[in-house]
Amino acid sequence: MPFFSGEKMTGGYGGADIINSCTISVNRGEIVAILGPNGAGKSTAMKAMLGLLNLKSGKVSIDGKDISTLTPQDRVKEGISFVPQSRNVFTGLNVQENLEMGAYLREERIEEIINEIYELFPILKEKRSQIVGELSGGQRQQVALGRALMTKPSVLMLDEPTAGVSPIVMDELFDHILKVKKTNVAIIMVEQNAKQALSIADRGYVLVTGENKFSGTGKELLNDPEVRRSFLGA
Repeated sequence: MPFFSGEKMTGGYGGADIINSCTISVNRGEIVAILGPNGAGKSTAMKAMLGLLNLKSGKVSIDGKDISTLTPQDRVKEGISFVPQSRNVFTGLNVQENLEMGAYLREERIEEIINEIYELFPILKEKRSQIVGELSGGQRQQVALGRALMTKPSVLMLDEPTAGVSPIVMDELFDHILKVKKTNVAIIMVEQNAKQALSIADRGYVLVTGENKFSGTGKELLNDPEVRRSFLGA
């Protein structure tokens, strides 16, 4: 049984269904990439797992527990953390204050957790007093990742983590995501940079019109002729 999964999810935002019998799963210490063309339902599938839309059918579970009826806030309490594509940091606060804002669910002292984040992202320690709005795009994304990890989640969901950054910064961010994976967090990411995402992903799903079209290991999908032709520009 996978650690975190959305099984046969069907639903949308009130009109036509955007995802249809879609299944996504991830285990701890694993990176799973959700890929597909624009409008394929990638972000919708992730938001369904987070509870941001009501499913017509299907279920979402974590560690064997059905959480399909829980609110997004209660799913966060179950160990799920989400980094949206935009507006994912407080630009008027400094780095340390952003991290502290991420620890709103934690009752114990957070200095130890902040130090763990600084070990994962050394540049944040160096810039801890700097206003986040003054940082580069890649550094802001590290702040967003660090803030999401302040709740010590078991599942980290990333919506387009490399959107709008240069290829060099994208590689750096993927390196940081690999570091997070080593802390035994289950990672699901929606990503437009399909080749690069599959190169670090343990497994991947390709969605088309809200349905599972292909799935396999990152290597299998990278080497699949139809996936390469249709989605990887090869």
